[in-house]
Amino acid sequence: MKIPFFKPLFIAGIALTFSACGTTNPVLVSTPIENIDEIPLKVTPLTDIQLKNWGQYDLVTDTIPGMSINKAYNQIIKNKSGNQVIVAVVDSGVDIAHEDLKSVVWINKGEVANNGKDDDNNGYIDDVNGWNFLGDAVKENLEYTRIYKRLKSKYDGKPASSISSGDKAGYDVYVSAKAEYEKEYNETVQNKNQYDQIKQQLTTAHKAVSAKLGKEDYTKKELAAMTADTPEMQQYKAMLGQIQNNVDENIPTALTQLNDAIEYFGNRLETHFNLNLDGRAIVGDDPYDIKDNKYGNNKVSGPTKDKEDVKHGTHVAGIIAAKRDNNIGIDGVANNVKIMVVRAVPDGDEYDKDIALGIRYAVDNGAKVINTSFGKYFSPNPEFVIDALKYAASKDVLIVNAAGNEGLDLDTKMVYPNDQTPQNSTEIVDNVLTVGALNYEYGSGLVAGFSNFGKTNVDVFAPGTKIWSTTPNNTYEFLQGTSMAAPAVAGVAAIIRSQYPKLTAAQVKNIIMNSGVSTKASVVVSENTMNKKFTELSVSGKMVNLYNALILAERESK
Repeated sequence: MKIPFFKPLFIAGIALTFSACGTTNPVLVSTPIENIDEIPLKVTPLTDIQLKNWGQYDLVTDTIPGMSINKAYNQIIKNKSGNQVIVAVVDSGVDIAHEDLKSVVWINKGEVANNGKDDDNNGYIDDVNGWNFLGDAVKENLEYTRIYKRLKSKYDGKPASSISSGDKAGYDVYVSAKAEYEKEYNETVQNKNQYDQIKQQLTTAHKAVSAKLGKEDYTKKELAAMTADTPEMQQYKAMLGQIQNNVDENIPTALTQLNDAIEYFGNRLETHFNLNLDGRAIVGDDPYDIKDNKYGNNKVSGPTKDKEDVKHGTHVAGIIAAKRDNNIGIDGVANNVKIMVVRAVPDGDEYDKDIALGIRYAVDNGAKVINTSFGKYFSPNPEFVIDALKYAASKDVLIVNAAGNEGLDLDTKMVYPNDQTPQNSTEIVDNVLTVGALNYEYGSGLVAGFSNFGKTNVDVFAPGTKIWSTTPNNTYEFLQGTSMAAPAVAGVAAIIRSQYPKLTAAQVKNIIMNSGVSTKASVVVSENTMNKKFTELSVSGKMVNLYNALILAERESK
């Protein structure tokens, strides 16, 4: 599935409340950024402008832990456009008509649009901007739900002692998937029920207080000054006061957020955990047969009119390459980039076959960087994806991968896709760069609490908390997750490949890792449950920095 966004703050807040109640550059002479531990902490809140652009700021100049994007453009890149680079976004799809993306969308020059023919003989008809491996499918189960459904009739109710040695591996996967399904399903039911009850209580309290005050948008001060002359009104006042302190001062806004939470959990029950859902039926292929590869269509912006199902991919694409300096929307990290759209990630967990074929499609059609902002913890056909990663490596294509958002140590927990395992840290390929997420607070809160980490399984960290980017229908939103950190690094990789086209994918990966900036400080990880040295959270122990990367790329290109 799409690496899930960090759980909305209102969920934690409400729970807290109710528990209480082309060409290379000339020789560079720039000095790399280092010794950041001597930089003072930023003590003032970010302005709205700073928050919307924080990933592009410079730690030395701004005391904001961005990637020094603006500094790199102003002092190093300047007017040097370099070679055009194709970046494939393997994701939920992209709104290719978006005002800030339409000029950077890849166009397959070998294909004649909408003539019903495979003009370039690549196996995909009318793939003008990419390919949609999901067809008209949108909703899907999670992978462990699918495994549980598929194996239930074979193993349900059987003790381990009755399983043959040949079936033991399948039985173990079934037991693990069933346990995960039951745990997550029950937690989701409990959460939905909890928030339904909270909504009922909050609605009643808000209605009573609004009637007494004569307004719905009362402030903290107005609520505090209100006389509560009955025990019931005293209870309402206390409840609403805690909501105002912990969630939102405006109670109607808090109710809207609460409705969003209820809808989120309800949708998960209807799709992710629904044992009767067959989201794949509409596609018409066998998702477990890698040779059954003639399926899908060219609708890379998805099948729905509101395009809501392609929000994730649209946000990712904007981070990478939203048109710079056009006085519209935002500035993406990379210039001189074309976005190839590969729709392969539904609302639910992705199929291994779609990801493998999507990677191969991107490689075969000219992508030099592939962004993969998705992941899961069960995989019935990991060999499909591993073979695709090896294929990409053989064609000198860099894959930038999101680490995941569960606050887990990936050195002990296997996530898919990956180019290594917790049991064996030796990389299978040298072209996969896995990215964790940073927060905009330089200090102990530097690492996003939701971000996965791992001294051997995560390579670098990059901005991933509260990232402003493109969303469907010419809109823009803040989203967060390692899903947002990975495309920031994909943009950096694209710039390096543009300015220094002779560098290999492996070299670009190493340059990004080796040129980052680091801190000796301890940071809080995994939703404030532990403190760790920042240098112990990834292979490089560093934050990605474009300015430094270009300096090192210049040196390595000689």
